[in-house]
Amino acid sequence: MKNNHRFSIAPMMDWSDHNCRYFWRLLTKQALLYTEMVTTGALIHGDRKRFLHFNREEHPVALQLGGSDPKDLARCARWAQEWGYDEVNINCGCPSDRVQSGMFGACLMGKPDLVADCVKAMMDSCDIPVTVKHRIGIDHMESYEQLLAFIEPVAAAGCSVFIVHARKAWLQGLSPKENREIPPLNYPWVYQLKKDFPHLTIVVNGGIQTIEECQDHLEHVDGVMLGREAYQNPWMLAQVDEALFGMDSPLKSRDDVIAELLPFAEQHLAQGGQLNHITRHILGLYQGIPGARKFRRHLSENAYKKEAGISILAEAYALVSDNHDQQT
Repeated sequence: MKNNHRFSIAPMMDWSDHNCRYFWRLLTKQALLYTEMVTTGALIHGDRKRFLHFNREEHPVALQLGGSDPKDLARCARWAQEWGYDEVNINCGCPSDRVQSGMFGACLMGKPDLVADCVKAMMDSCDIPVTVKHRIGIDHMESYEQLLAFIEPVAAAGCSVFIVHARKAWLQGLSPKENREIPPLNYPWVYQLKKDFPHLTIVVNGGIQTIEECQDHLEHVDGVMLGREAYQNPWMLAQVDEALFGMDSPLKSRDDVIAELLPFAEQHLAQGGQLNHITRHILGLYQGIPGARKFRRHLSENAYKKEAGISILAEAYALVSDNHDQQT
């Protein structure tokens, strides 16, 4: 796989499902997309097909795993390859209580040797890249040297791609939302990692909101990862291919996106899905455009209904396109 780490969209629980990723792929052909975090237990004991299904149009796409048992992670990494994922990623950054109780997520930063064992087991079981997403530290970790103490053994085990959320995680006292906002960003530490480990691929994550900021970060590191901004203001993704990869953008207007999405939504409905499984991800598409509020309201008030058909999406589109006409 070529280095799509130059720009990627973060794994986001309840958001980056396969319907959302299909929508994103209409906006950018080059970005690397990540699944929601899936626990090893869910794959081993649950509905594996439901968790691993994705659309072939989503490539390149990576599976993010939550777990800390090397054997379980190796088993799931092998499934990731068998299902056709381009990469498998270990979550060492999520600070939620539920994740901590399962002994994975950000708390693994305190156990670098265990993470190294997990990486080695996964690499032995699959041929696709094994990557790690983590914070710059947790709780007691106050120094850059402590961050190095995590990176070094994991890199020695064979991991060559580190996606670094440039904030510490406080495992006690802050909610997951607060952990995304309160600990200060420390981009210089991430930049320093690239200087100290030039052979590694270092991707910066956290607080990035614009394509211009992405371009600035790329002066120092190999890649950038966006999360909530890409979800809430998805049209920005239409700039990615041209601005960051030097490629032609796949679409020229928001209206093109709706036209491309309609057949996918029709197929989803024909297979027994609900319209809001798709439309909940596109509410921000017309952000800043006259009629955007009417578009969001119509979808929010109607698409969740069991009998909602493709006409609801067409009606919402008409509300915002009418405003387009009035502005010209």
